Amino acid sequence: MAYSRLAVFHDITDSEVEAMIHCFRMRQGRFGSGQTICAYGESRGEVGVLLRGQAALVRFDYSGTRTILERVDEGSVFGEVLAFTTDLGDCLEVVSEGESEALFMDFDHLMRRCEKACTYHSKLVQNMFRLVADQTRRLSRRVEVLSRRSIREKLHCYFRLCRLEAGSDTFNLPFSLSALADYISTDRSAMMRELKKMRESGRVIVDGRRVTWLEDGATERF
Repeated sequence: MAYSRLAVFHDITDSEVEAMIHCFRMRQGRFGSGQTICAYGESRGEVGVLLRGQAALVRFDYSGTRTILERVDEGSVFGEVLAFTTDLGDCLEVVSEGESEALFMDFDHLMRRCEKACTYHSKLVQNMFRLVADQTRRLSRRVEVLSRRSIREKLHCYFRLCRLEAGSDTFNLPFSLSALADYISTDRSAMMRELKKMRESGRVIVDGRRVTWLEDGATERF
């Protein structure tokens, strides 16, 4: 496998990654659609890297309500030691979307000073923290969306962020509309009604995952 194409292994050769897998006693796993890749609280202090496929970090609260906290794309890192707490009793899981493959490494081993003073060990740690910083920015974006009060405001904010990231009025959503409802923490039927109103008012065109924003993204009219 070409590990070097993944951001977490940037500037590290495939042979060096293979050496680290052996040295760190990393383990690999393959998962089907809907399977749990990692359950926070049961991850044994591991950091995961998604080698192939896509997944989502999902929270299930005490009543069973499902909320997507973030997308986990190929090359992303995950693990409760990096960010999240389960002190409130919520269940946090990384769930595979389709076929996927992940690599797991012990966090303490990762952060421990390498006895062989391997340069690629230091590079891996640097890459890891860079990815965690990116993850923090993505979560900050979601806080921005969730801070809006109405469903329309949440959709408007999220579409504006996607528009800015794509640099175009037309962009593709990273997930389905059902998953979008989970992402903005709202009822799917209520969200679809609001999207219908936005389409009928000429604000937006939605074709599957493809969205075209028709009004000035700098002007909020609710």
